[in-house]
Amino acid sequence: MTEETVYSTFIGTANHGFGQHAQEEIRRLFEAGTRFSHLVPSEIFLFMVPAGRQEATQRLLDREPMFLRHMQPVDAELEWDGTVEALGGFAAQKRELELQAGTKFAVQVRKTEQVGSGIAAGACKQAIDEALAGRYEAIPVVKDADVILSVFLTEDTAYVGVSKPEQNLSDWSGGAIRFRKEEGQVSRAKFKLLEAERTFGLDYSQYRSALDIGAAPGGWTSLLLERGVKVTAVDPAKLDASLLRHPQLTFLQKNAAEVRFKEQSFDLLVCDMSWSPRQMGKLIKGLLYSLQSGGTAIITLKLMHKKPFQTVRELTGDLAPELALQKAKQLFHNREELTLFFIKS
Repeated sequence: MTEETVYSTFIGTANHGFGQHAQEEIRRLFEAGTRFSHLVPSEIFLFMVPAGRQEATQRLLDREPMFLRHMQPVDAELEWDGTVEALGGFAAQKRELELQAGTKFAVQVRKTEQVGSGIAAGACKQAIDEALAGRYEAIPVVKDADVILSVFLTEDTAYVGVSKPEQNLSDWSGGAIRFRKEEGQVSRAKFKLLEAERTFGLDYSQYRSALDIGAAPGGWTSLLLERGVKVTAVDPAKLDASLLRHPQLTFLQKNAAEVRFKEQSFDLLVCDMSWSPRQMGKLIKGLLYSLQSGGTAIITLKLMHKKPFQTVRELTGDLAPELALQKAKQLFHNREELTLFFIKS
């Protein structure tokens, strides 16, 4: 008699248009039998994998897919009547959701477009907060939660799961990390570098000297300057005028292929250029002598022909052996691109 296969169910979220790539990565992680169904076409999907919950989660964390922005476990499904009240009642009664007294929990509610506009995510969150706080004496919070209660609503079903923040890949609802636009902000590209800092576990204030290749108009340069880093920005186009008098900035209005630096001048290299990956790789390769051993490189890779896995292999091959890839991720603030984190050997 053969032992029955145990399956675990999750909801996966990718950037719009890249759901199939996230599914392909998940499929490669698990043996035959992985199943998918769409919740939001090309973006949000249910996936069932042939492994227990703990094993499946750990495998996804250890070999994190590039295109899987967020995942939530599905511990329970509610045949939902479309009312906010039903969600509160369900949260208070379902044994899978039991919490210890004093546990800090954050409720994250998302829904498909088919769920009426009269059902607000905020109202759903409040109903669940009140139900769990009353039933278990748990503490509702917005950040720094011990656990996250994720709720995904369709027209007739509520998918609910409880997990630790790190088990979701992101502690933001759906992995949609949002930063507040500042007055006088040079460009929204700054958000990509901010998100990369969190995603890759970096602290830019710990770096001494950075090279920003293709810097104009200066979104990435501005963030590094704010963190106290000396920045050498290179671009034939102009930087935003607000940056030019900064005492920590050296601006070279040239093509990066035409400049020369002292060896190991920088401990951080960043590049967010709209070039073809192979051209960009050649340019960066020619400047790696200026990056210190053990230095960091953060590079945005444009997916011009939608062959992402091949494109990543080619670029990492072009930059080897000097740069070793630590992690590649399609961030929330990426569009048709990936952000790559390297360490110089």
